Amino acid sequence: MTHLRSSPASPALGQSDAQALAALDHASLEEALLHRADAAWRLAREVHPELPRPGIWFDLRGRSAGQAHYQRGGLRFNRTLLRENRQAFMDEIVPHEMAHWLVFHLEDGAKARPHGHEWQSVMRKLYGLTPVTTHRFDVTRASPAPYCYRCRCETLHRFTGRRHAQVSKGMRYRCRHCRATLTFAYREASG
Repeated sequence: MTHLRSSPASPALGQSDAQALAALDHASLEEALLHRADAAWRLAREVHPELPRPGIWFDLRGRSAGQAHYQRGGLRFNRTLLRENRQAFMDEIVPHEMAHWLVFHLEDGAKARPHGHEWQSVMRKLYGLTPVTTHRFDVTRASPAPYCYRCRCETLHRFTGRRHAQVSKGMRYRCRHCRATLTFAYREASG
């Protein structure tokens, strides 16, 4: 691998057009993400020419926006969060995941920490972005949590179906404030 150049003054992929993205139907939006991922991959190949092209899937669910899935051979994206956060996906999430893909394929990349200095260096020096490890998207529709639990301090705690199932199997969760065990109160009707 050649050395990464110093950080560009602006994002290397350029900023996406928010108005143009807002006008796209769902299929066209996914196609736009495929083009953006291809541009990010081509840029990564400038420093690592042997980097394989990742497969792209829109099957990620829950709170995660994207995921580099090495065993499957590509990148997964959350379709719901893409539709609700179009520009941030193009400008932040795609390069974030492509940086993971690149780092993994470097010599000793499989040993690198997920958001360690190698990944941060790729984000800064190749993509010209500040390395941010987590997104701040509203995940309400992407990760519904209709199971409501209460504690001693009457704080409402919302659980996903998976976490609710864990409680049914005997797992116990506590309130971070009052430390009381959370107890099931009700399930919200889906709307």
